[in-house]
Amino acid sequence: MTAVDLRLDHLAIAAQFAAAPEQWHVAPRFNPVSRWYERLHVADDHEVWLLTWLPGQGTDLHDHGGSAGAFHVFAGTLTEDTVTTPAGAAPHISGRELGEGAGRRFGSRHIHRITNRSSRPAVSIHVYGPALTTMTRYRLGGDGLEVLRVEKAGVQW
Repeated sequence: MTAVDLRLDHLAIAAQFAAAPEQWHVAPRFNPVSRWYERLHVADDHEVWLLTWLPGQGTDLHDHGGSAGAFHVFAGTLTEDTVTTPAGAAPHISGRELGEGAGRRFGSRHIHRITNRSSRPAVSIHVYGPALTTMTRYRLGGDGLEVLRVEKAGVQW
């Protein structure tokens, strides 16, 4: 069996944190107004975030400012909608549901949104490498993908 280099595998890092909730420095909290998040860990080449999602809560379309990453569903079910742009075609959104224990890796140019469309709260672990510095928010309209704003770490979140 080949060992996985956790420094290179964001999903393995997320799964490792999900396997040891007793080591989190904070317990998950739920906010009825918006999703709750807390950074659990930061290293030279990545950071780890704990997020909670009540039914109906989600993000808008966004990227991760050039960081690659992964997320692991610790509890509940989340839906990821991903923007894809086939050659010569307009961008469109395709969705996938991820249940407890499922995860997803993504590259540095990934644009998506995550939503809890279930009737139960959800908890997830997200890993970004390098650590987030910006996130761009988008809207998909008739003219394609439109940038709404760019947010900076430490300022807007």
